[in-house]
Amino acid sequence: MTLEVRYHKLIEDIQSACSKANRDVSEITLIAVTKYVTIDETKQVHALGIHDLGENRVKEAKEKIEEIEDVTWHFIGPLQSRKVKEIAEQINYFHALDRLRIAKELNKRRSSPLECFVQVNISKEATKGGVEQEALKDFIQSLAGLENIRVVGLMTMAPHSDDESLVRGVFKELNKCRDDIQALDLPYAPCQYLSMGMSNDFEWAILEGATHLRIGSTLVNPER
Repeated sequence: MTLEVRYHKLIEDIQSACSKANRDVSEITLIAVTKYVTIDETKQVHALGIHDLGENRVKEAKEKIEEIEDVTWHFIGPLQSRKVKEIAEQINYFHALDRLRIAKELNKRRSSPLECFVQVNISKEATKGGVEQEALKDFIQSLAGLENIRVVGLMTMAPHSDDESLVRGVFKELNKCRDDIQALDLPYAPCQYLSMGMSNDFEWAILEGATHLRIGSTLVNPER
């Protein structure tokens, strides 16, 4: 199956899930996760008309940012403090904010507000990063005064499972967290978006309110 065929099938699946959820497909931002593919392969993805690309390693991200124009760049993995200065000004969104130290470093290195998703560890898996759900409000309130940090949403990863109720339960809980943060009415944390749903569970994520999908293997590297 060619990249173009995979892309059109993915779009059909997204449209179908939106229809089931009584949602408009325009509410969904498709982020093609190109972290495991070459610059040339990434250019092919971009040529399909996908302008939101996701990377999680600083070196590879910088190389692609230099080579490919007209892209909204999403950094979707954790950042090390010492690497922040290398990438802070190059990205448009950061999907894995979960430490105040990183927030302060990003704030210092940016010349304008960075759109951030706070990562929440809803499933409480030790292998996953993220703020504990119970600490979320305090964490977001601790970001007050960081003028270059703007919390536009929350991000989570569900367990890799075929159990629909389990996976959707995680997504549903993140949606509730988003509502709780919005209710705080913080000017630096409008928190309107939900970054959740990957290749194996994006349809369930759409049913639970996802706005940003992070799609890798289904689209760009099925053979890997």
